[in-house]
Amino acid sequence: MSQATPATRALTAAGIAFTVHRYEYDPGAERVGLQAAEALGEAPHRVLKTLMALVDGKPVCAIVPSDHEVAMKKLAAAFRGKSAEMMKPAEAERLTGYKVGGISPFGQRRAVPTAIEQSALQEDLVYVNGGQRGLQIRLDPGAIPARFGAVAAPLVA
Repeated sequence: MSQATPATRALTAAGIAFTVHRYEYDPGAERVGLQAAEALGEAPHRVLKTLMALVDGKPVCAIVPSDHEVAMKKLAAAFRGKSAEMMKPAEAERLTGYKVGGISPFGQRRAVPTAIEQSALQEDLVYVNGGQRGLQIRLDPGAIPARFGAVAAPLVA
C-alpha cells in the first residue's frame, strides 16, 4: 500500500503536518470507522469518518466522529439547505475518486463544500481516512477548516 494518495498530496501541498497510520482493513466490518478506531487503539470520537451526502440535491462532504451518526437536519442546516440524504456509494466513488471505506475529505476528484463536526475541533489530534482502505492520517483538526474551507457545525444526533 502506497502512502502517496491524492489526500496525502493535497495535505503536503497545503503545508499541513500529518502522519500516516496503516491498519488491517476489515471489509466485513459493520461500521468501518469503529473498526479503524479499534485497530489503531484510539478512542472512536478521535477517528473521524468521511460521509458523502446531498443537500438539496447538491453534493457535500461531512466529517464526523466514527461513534456518532450524522443528523440529516443538522447537515442540511450547516449548508443552509432544507433537506439532506446520504449519497449512493457508487455516486460517492465516482465523485471523489476513492473507494467506499477509503474516502478522504482531502484530494477528492471534485471539491465539494465540506463540514466538520464542531466537537472534533476540541481534540488535539484526530484521524481521517487517507484515501485508501486501511490508511488513516493523523492531524490537527483545526487545519481542516483553516486550510480547506470546511465549516465547523453541529452535525451529529
